Parts: sequence; structure tokens; C-alpha cells
Amino acid sequence: MHLKVRPDAVLVQAVIAGALSFAHLHDLAEAAGQDGWKAWAYPISVDLLLVAAWRRLRLLRDAGEPTRSAWTWFTVALAASLGANVATAGLLDLNAVPDWLRILVAGWPALAFLGGTLLVHSPADETAAASSAEQDHDQADADVDAEQIQEPAPKPGVTGLPAPEPAPALPPSPPPAPAVAVPDALLAYGRKVADEHRARTGHPIDADTLRARLGVPAPMADAIAAQLV
Repeated sequence: MHLKVRPDAVLVQAVIAGALSFAHLHDLAEAAGQDGWKAWAYPISVDLLLVAAWRRLRLLRDAGEPTRSAWTWFTVALAASLGANVATAGLLDLNAVPDWLRILVAGWPALAFLGGTLLVHSPADETAAASSAEQDHDQADADVDAEQIQEPAPKPGVTGLPAPEPAPALPPSPPPAPAVAVPDALLAYGRKVADEHRARTGHPIDADTLRARLGVPAPMADAIAAQLV
């Protein structure tokens, strides 16, 4: 199977434009006193800041966040690249670079480092990280609460907890006392004694007085007094 490779015109154009811009930046940096590897690092720094600012701009725009900072650094990098391209077009004598341009080229690394740091550590990332951490914390709390709700109660004797002691048995209630049969004659006599006591004292007769008057045992006196009420 043969694969046909067709060059992409856009990609070819991007490579050519990038190479020309790289060469212009290198020439300008070298003319401004940045010799050796520094002259080659200067265009790399400018292009990387341009790409980083554009990438941050797209991310912020997709997330609905403010894009002012990304636009600022994108404009700075674009001005550095475009300025170098224009300056090397014959408008500037590269053999006699002005001092202000030398100062700009020498101060570019610090400016590019600041821009790259601000683009990487943006407030949007910190806000998203804080929001994600807060959501994770809330989810962890919800999971703990769910586990506490669903956790079954420990069974006595299984998890090491002492089994509850059985309640002490109550003593059996005494059997009811057998009813005392009161003869009718004794009941009639007891009623007569009770009436006389009430007429004399104005109060009903109690069981002890009734027992003393009748000369009967206490159970019998209680039974008679209960029927006199």
C-alpha cells in the first residue's frame, strides 16, 4: 500500500513565516549586542511567549473567564516579533543600533519571564483548583455522613462491647387472700354496732374498733367493715 503525502499549504506557509521571523529576531538581537547562543535564544523566547499567550487566551475564552491579561502578553510578544521584522527591513541600521533598542533587547528576558509566569499561574487556575478542592472536601464529608448513617449498630458481644446485663427478675406477687365468709347474723350485728358508733361519734367505725367491739379476728373485721361501706 502506498501512501501519498500531500503537503499542507497552511503548514508550509507557517514554517516559512516562522523561519523568517526567527531570523529577523536573531539578527536584531545580535546587532543589539546579544552574541553567541543568546542571539539564538532571543527569538525562541519571543515566539514561545506569543504561543503561550494565545493558548491561554483560548482557554480563558472557552471557560468564560476574563482574557485581559492574556491579550496583554500576546500584544507584547506580537509587538516584539513585528518590531524586529520591521526593523530589519532597512529602516534601522543594524551596524549602529540606538541605545534604547539595546536596552529593550537586554531587558526582554526579565519581561518574558514575568509574562510566562503570570500566564502559567493565572487566577483562573487558582480559582478552579480551589473550587475543585472544595467540591472534593464536600464530597468527602457527604461520604463520611453516608457511612455513618448506613453503619449498622454494633451487636453486643461481637465488637467487644459488653453484653447488657439481664434485668433482675421481680418476685412473684403473693396470691390473693381468700375471701372471708361473714355469717349474716354477724354482719347484721356488726351493722348495728357501726350505726351506734356513728350516732355517738359522728364518724364511721374503723376496722380495729369493729374488731374490738365484736371480738373477731382481724380478717373477719376487715371483711365486715368492707361490707358496711
